[in-house]
This record gives sequence, C-alpha cells and structure tokens, in this order.
Amino acid sequence: MKILVINAGSSSLKYQLIDMTTEKVVAKGVCERIGIDGSMLTHKVPGHDDVVVKSPMPDHNEAIRLVLEALVDKKHGVVKNMSEIGAVGHRMVHSAEDFTESVLVTDKVMEVCRRNGELAPLHQPANLIGVEACQKAMPNVPMALVFDTAFHHTMPKKAYMYGLPYEYYTDYKVRRYGFHGTSHKFVSEEAAKLLGKDPKDVKIVTCHLGNGSSISAVDGGKCVDTSMGFTPLEGVPMGTRSGDIDPSVVEYLMAKTGKDVHEVLSICNKKSGMQGLSGVSSDFRDLTAAADAGNARAILALDVFGYTVKRYVGAYIAAMNGIDALVFTAGVGEHTPEVRSRVAGNMEYLGIKIDEEKNYGGERGAVRDISAPDSKVRVYIIPTNEELVIARETKALVERK
Repeated sequence: MKILVINAGSSSLKYQLIDMTTEKVVAKGVCERIGIDGSMLTHKVPGHDDVVVKSPMPDHNEAIRLVLEALVDKKHGVVKNMSEIGAVGHRMVHSAEDFTESVLVTDKVMEVCRRNGELAPLHQPANLIGVEACQKAMPNVPMALVFDTAFHHTMPKKAYMYGLPYEYYTDYKVRRYGFHGTSHKFVSEEAAKLLGKDPKDVKIVTCHLGNGSSISAVDGGKCVDTSMGFTPLEGVPMGTRSGDIDPSVVEYLMAKTGKDVHEVLSICNKKSGMQGLSGVSSDFRDLTAAADAGNARAILALDVFGYTVKRYVGAYIAAMNGIDALVFTAGVGEHTPEVRSRVAGNMEYLGIKIDEEKNYGGERGAVRDISAPDSKVRVYIIPTNEELVIARETKALVERK
C-alpha cells in the first residue's frame, strides 16, 4: 500500500508518498506561498533531480491538484494513476479531549475538529483545509487524521491540570495538552529498539528541540508529562517563543508599554525566546556562530536554553523515578552539539555522561549513541520521522476498517 502524507500549513503544504511494504519514501515535496505571489512546488524523487513547478496557487485545492499531477506525471511521477494511492494520512494539530488516538475522516470527525479549531487557531484551520482539498480531489480514497496531541493523552490528571478554578477545565477545556506527539512517539519507540527492550520496560526522556521545542517523559511507552501546555507557548524558551513566564508579566508589560494583551502575547510568541534574548537571531546556527565570536547575549541565550531543557530533564527523571535513555531529536537536537553539551553536561549524578568527541563528530542525519563508555544512561541522537508515524497510523486504521 502506498500512503500519501499531507501536512498543510496556512501558506504551505508538505507531502510524502510512502510505500508501506518497505516504509521507504517514494516522493516528497512542498508547496510554498499558497495564496501569495510566487507560489511554487518543489517535487523530490530519490535518485533524481528536484523538479520545481512555478504556478499560481490561490488556495489549497490548487496546491493539492498540482501535487497529484506531479505524482502521476509521465516524466517525474512515481505512480501510474491515483488508484495506486491506498490512503491519505493528515497531520491534525489538536484533538482536545475528543480523540485520544488517530481516526478515519468522517463528517462528524471533521465537525469536531472544526469546533476544536479555537484551541489551535493558527494551525487547525489550515490542517482542515488540506483535508477538504484532498477529499475534493480524491473522493473515494480513505483518509485518516493523526493528532499532534494524541500521544500525550496518557498523561495523568496531576500532570495536565493547572492550578486554576476547576470549572475552567470543565467549561473551557483549559489544561496542558502537549504537542509534537508524533515525534516523541517515534523517537521513544526507536530508543527502546536501540536498548533492545520492549517500550513497556523503559523510561525515556525525549527532547524535540527545534524552532519549537518540547520535552516529554515517556514511561513504559506512554507519555506521563510534557513541557508544552495549553498552547505551544509553554515550556522551554524557543526560537521566538518565551516559554514559561509568570503570567503577571503580561499585565505588567501592558501597563509599562501601553500595549494591549494581544500585542504582548504576540511578542511572547514571535519576538521572544532566542531571538529576544540574543538580539541576533532565532536560528541556532546564527546563535552558535555569534557565540563562537564572543557575543555575550548569544552565549546567554544558549545558556538559558540549555539550562531550561536540563531542568525539565531532571524533573522528568524525578517524575519517572529513573531513566534508561535521553534522546535528542529535531533540527536543533540533531544538529547542534553545543546545545547537547549544555543539556547533558554535569549530569553524572543522574547517570548521564556524554562523550564530547562523539557529540561533535559522527555522521549528520544518522542515529548516534553519544554516551560515554561509563554512562549508566544511554544518550541518543535519533532523527525524527513524523511522516512515517502518520503513514503507519493511517495504514493500521485502513486495515482495521
């Protein structure tokens, strides 16, 4: 079975076609600048030159049409016709408490997802548009929704409740949800394989570190805590997000600056984190270069980031009463040794010790064990594969149908 995986954003649409007999990517690509001048599709087939199609994309319907055309094109296509695509798996950001696992698309499911759009106003509407565009272009193909939040639904109530009036939870769904669930699920399962153990028998802390970052405690294959909360703003400071702050800071800044609550929260989301601390960039490549050149604020930003991630790791080891593996994944986690050093350094008391030569060396994009020989805890770099998780979940749902 070949499964098409769709990740629709507000002005972009990423896709992968995966052959589930081998779990290999047959083709992948991205539509950029949807609804904006200069729209283009970049189509990639392993072993072949990239194909760039510059064409107006006023909406996601046109983007999907161009994707399907690229997949069946006589020159650079990879399937003869659409009947070779057995199902479509869609990334959907938020399931609230309505879905605790992936589901097949139905009218009722779509209605619930639209209602939950208020919990993820930047992402959910775009995800829904992607589903609707695929339904229009492929009306007879089964489709599944795989939620970012679903993996975290195993958290106990003590971990996801806030210290607010209980009615805010029951009436308005205010609680910690967590995100990046497909990534945390994938790398925790891969770490268990590397340990040679059943996921049910291991305790793992997974660090998905990128422009958006989250840490999760995975005990026995299930998430028991995670750093992102009601929204992706909570947790560690990120590329442009502040992470955890005292909520009173918002009111204080409103009074001091004359900005309204929306403006201050926009600053917390878009002008804070590494960007705000360093004054250099939200990109960790720029930060490390500036830090190497002696920029004090860039060094501070990296120190704050590493320290905060370390603090979450320590808290989650305490929550699980132990740890078997610490995992780094996503763009920063996989490619920035300076961050890994700051997080995993000076944790020998907890059994964590990395080999700095392994940390700074090795093949980029590969699974690596960077533990020191005498480390009691394995420390892994595991490239994430959220698309494969979506494809696996979609395949399982279609086969159970």
